[in-house]
Amino acid sequence: MKAALLALLAMPALAGTGEFFDDFSQKDLDALRASGWVVREGTGHPGLPGARFLAQQLSLEGGLLKLRLSTDGTPANTALAQLCAARKFLIGTTTARVRLRDTAGSRDPIIQSFFLAGPLKHDYDPDFSEVDFEYLPHGGWGEPETRLYGVSWHTVRIEPWESFNQASILQGSFDGWQLLTVQVEATRTRHYVNGRLLGEHTGRNVPSQPMAISFNHWLSAGAVEGGPRDYEFDVDWVLHEAGRTLSPAAMQARATQLQHQGKARIDTVPDSGLTSECNL
Repeated sequence: MKAALLALLAMPALAGTGEFFDDFSQKDLDALRASGWVVREGTGHPGLPGARFLAQQLSLEGGLLKLRLSTDGTPANTALAQLCAARKFLIGTTTARVRLRDTAGSRDPIIQSFFLAGPLKHDYDPDFSEVDFEYLPHGGWGEPETRLYGVSWHTVRIEPWESFNQASILQGSFDGWQLLTVQVEATRTRHYVNGRLLGEHTGRNVPSQPMAISFNHWLSAGAVEGGPRDYEFDVDWVLHEAGRTLSPAAMQARATQLQHQGKARIDTVPDSGLTSECNL
């Protein structure tokens, strides 16, 4: 950790770079919005048709962002959570410390996600840009296995579904605290889990447009109707270093340094002038 921090501090400042950091110490959702985050409300992809994204599914407790999913297996009684930053992130390194959660005995196909994305303007939009981590603790999407995805996207058609992307998968449980890092360069992306390389993606799957840092908690098709149940996953902090390809250890070291300095939020990444729709 110390060596990684020294290496980070020794790096020369790069023209046009910036830093974004948030440790979610805001007192409430109003303060979260005031600091630039967008809380999603309404319907739409991803999630079951008829399910809703609601502000009440997010909370700030003890320095953590909590994203809750509530369902009885029916779309009408399913409430989802999503939070998005400004749409201005592209080349650089982004890391989030998140607590993914399994639930023993449940087979609800929930998805816990940390990602960066821009809007899909139309089917097969060639400028669509997204890199994501998606955790399926109970299986789903036609497979029963617990697994974690790292995906870089080329484009997609939502209905009927047809996607073009490059995905890397790790099977098994990731219950507990995880350090998720994605590096975006001009010609490739790399996804890391706790410093372990999950996958490297290239070609047309590499993002080309500014994206919004986002977190969501949603339900896929396949839940069984029954009694109400709730699921939760947490975010401790998120850090983006624009224009730099940094190791997960260096990102962890920088976040620790900022916390020790009492800096709860930093945003020196220039604004792009683009809106964050927070709708994917």
